[in-house]
Amino acid sequence: MNSSRREFLRNMALAAAIAAGSGPLRAFAASQNDSPEKWIKGVCRYCGTGCGVIVGVKNGKAVAIKGDPNNHNAGLLCLKGSLLIPVLNSPDRVTQPLYRKSKNAPLEPISWDKALDLMAAKFRGAIDTHGPNSVAWYGSGQCLTEESYVANKIFKAGFRTNNVDGNPRLCMASAVGGYTTTFGKDEPMGSYSDIDKATCFFIIGSNTSEAHPVLFRRIARRKQAEPGIKVIVADPRRTNTSRIADLHIQFRPGTDLALMHAMAWVILHEELDNPRFWNKYATFMNLEGKPATMEEYKAFLEDYTPAKVAAICNIPEAQIWEAAKTFAESTASTSLWCMGINQRVQGVAANNLIHNLHLLTGHICRPGATPFSLTGQPNACGGVRDGGVLSHILPAGRSVTNPKHREEMETLWGVAPGTISDKPGYHTVAMFEALGKGDIKAMIICETNPAQTLPNLNKVHKAMANPDSFIVSIEAFPDAITLRYADLVLAPAFWCERDGVYGCGERRYALIEKAVEPPAQCRPTVNTLVEFAKRAGVDPKLVAFANAEEVWDEWRMVAKGTTYDFYGMTRDRLRKESGLLWPCPDETHPGTLLRYVRGEDPLVPLDHPDKIFFYGRPDARAVIWMRPHKGAAEEPDAEFPLYLTSMRVIDHWHTATMTGKVPELMRANPHAFVEIHPEDASTAGIAQGDSVMLETRRDSMALPARITEVCKKGLVAVPFFDPEKLVNKLFLDATDPISREPEYKICAVRIRKA
Repeated sequence: MNSSRREFLRNMALAAAIAAGSGPLRAFAASQNDSPEKWIKGVCRYCGTGCGVIVGVKNGKAVAIKGDPNNHNAGLLCLKGSLLIPVLNSPDRVTQPLYRKSKNAPLEPISWDKALDLMAAKFRGAIDTHGPNSVAWYGSGQCLTEESYVANKIFKAGFRTNNVDGNPRLCMASAVGGYTTTFGKDEPMGSYSDIDKATCFFIIGSNTSEAHPVLFRRIARRKQAEPGIKVIVADPRRTNTSRIADLHIQFRPGTDLALMHAMAWVILHEELDNPRFWNKYATFMNLEGKPATMEEYKAFLEDYTPAKVAAICNIPEAQIWEAAKTFAESTASTSLWCMGINQRVQGVAANNLIHNLHLLTGHICRPGATPFSLTGQPNACGGVRDGGVLSHILPAGRSVTNPKHREEMETLWGVAPGTISDKPGYHTVAMFEALGKGDIKAMIICETNPAQTLPNLNKVHKAMANPDSFIVSIEAFPDAITLRYADLVLAPAFWCERDGVYGCGERRYALIEKAVEPPAQCRPTVNTLVEFAKRAGVDPKLVAFANAEEVWDEWRMVAKGTTYDFYGMTRDRLRKESGLLWPCPDETHPGTLLRYVRGEDPLVPLDHPDKIFFYGRPDARAVIWMRPHKGAAEEPDAEFPLYLTSMRVIDHWHTATMTGKVPELMRANPHAFVEIHPEDASTAGIAQGDSVMLETRRDSMALPARITEVCKKGLVAVPFFDPEKLVNKLFLDATDPISREPEYKICAVRIRKA
């Protein structure tokens, strides 16, 4: 591949590239000769940005794709989104059910009837012999909302187990924990429209340019269009995102909590805070969750003076002062973050501290002023977080440990009191540990590839190979590593081969309309789950759904009257509109750009005495937390002296089961590599392109070296998309004690020339 093409792929999201016309794309056709007969509205299959797309169809086949001009992306797509048609039409698909007669046998074709009968018998047998908690559902932020909702209902009400979790635990659980512990409810209060109003962007723990290119283009255009817009990027790597920054803070990995405490110290000591706001709308809490005062908070921050924190973070002290002043003195500051904050054993605390900065300064609940977590998957928000499809929660913000919430759901689902267990199920890491121990006998894995994505993969692979387990994988692509461990593989209709709803990072629900027919033996997963449940002995009334639309209508009813109310989003309305933001309580409501604000949020009464009402909290006040800085679960030492982190690349998404089907993307970035700072490479005697052995306490692996100043000295970084190099074997599976999200972003490593 020539260097100019590679440069296009690498820098398409940069402001300079945007100005030159090489930015996010507007349309892609499979062939110049294809002229679609019709266009069908949908949503991109990749990240949590939730870009609207329109699929061009000719002779019953998808032949083109373009951005939806009526959705938030205004007709623009990133490179991956513009190349979805080759993925959909790839001949490399699972096109029929497959069964493995024994763990070492090959997968062979099996009829749908036999597959569903076998699956039902295995799950029913496990429940009857070992109890409800011997079965589990491991879902995905890529499943349709309707698929996740049906699975949740089957397992929690039908099988009576809360062993329901999924890959959003790996990426967004700490953001959930941050929102709920600060504001009482999950999900951002703002929307993407805040990007167009912000005068300062604080981007931390997010390489937005590569992970969310369309949003990054919007940020870059905002900066280009109006002089004086400031961008602060806090990231140990010098990424494409940081290239547009007015201030790039390359802190030592794992010290961002200290950095944000020091920013708060400056804000208070320079009297840049907004006492009128925090006096009225916030409260202070210590580490134990007990009420505290501003004076106690100030005393707590004395451990985080700029001078002390500059030494902790290994950064110039002046950067702390500049970041704090820029953030506070802006007319409207928006914070954006993603995996770099969430995938940590202090992930919830880090989220809390971002919220602290907004609450102290009053940069919140105003256009352009908001703390906004970016989302990794297209339906992690709508289908999993909002839908309650995790082991500790129930739909629409309810909790399995709350008797009132269980009673509400039992009434709504029409099951007897006491049906829903009051005990949270296994979170993701614990779920696969239970599989290895034999405590879980049967598991469904749907639209995700945990045999590549989970941390400490050798342990996971051993668990998945347990001869006493029965694993069902609902998976469209045969090269997913998980299929090596599956006993039964079911062939799903993929993306626009069936209809359903995605909910993206700004609380926007949008409908993917069916554009084409799936291969003959590929079935919509909703239909598969309904039929499986009936055969497994679940009360047929629980799954009396003829199609996904009926599931959606029930889910609307379940959320009606809650703080997640989207009752006004009927299927007909979603067909006509390119997405709506909840709360949206009736069919005339336009959707909500700004939560918690009187006159904006329909859940805040128009006669409420205060302009802002944090109704998720008992006292209606958000919390400013005193969360102390702590190190990573595994810090470098004399034996393993460097930090290792996981990262994203613009060319691929997750485990490349989809992007790997696109020749242009594979030519641009075919294999994993390791980024190494020149000084670290010199110390180890490593030259550009050398094979480098990375060794952690869990495994070792050889990768080609990219010697570059992208990484801060002392840090090496690897992407996880390559199925031939399962880098997650290197990472540990320590989790945040609140969110139970694993710490992918930091572990200790040593390197040498292989």
